[in-house]
Amino acid sequence: MEFAFLAYIVVMSIVLCIFMYIDKSRARNHEWRISEKSLFTLAILGGACGGVIGMYLFRHKTKHNSFSFGFPIIAAIQIFIVVRIFTIF
Repeated sequence: MEFAFLAYIVVMSIVLCIFMYIDKSRARNHEWRISEKSLFTLAILGGACGGVIGMYLFRHKTKHNSFSFGFPIIAAIQIFIVVRIFTIF
């Protein structure tokens, strides 16, 4: 059970990291962008760690306070939950 949850978090993190790359490349090309609401939804659904990695790896949304503080806080909460799940079971 706990490994399934960890796998879910990893997959969602990879998805959000890829979305951050796609949004960055679309921003450079002045194309249609992925909404901030969608990025935050993916972060809340388990991809915050990938969002933080993608944010700094691709230098995307780093000047937005909502992302600079929001993604790391959500990631810390998700890491706390994963650690608690693994220590309880």
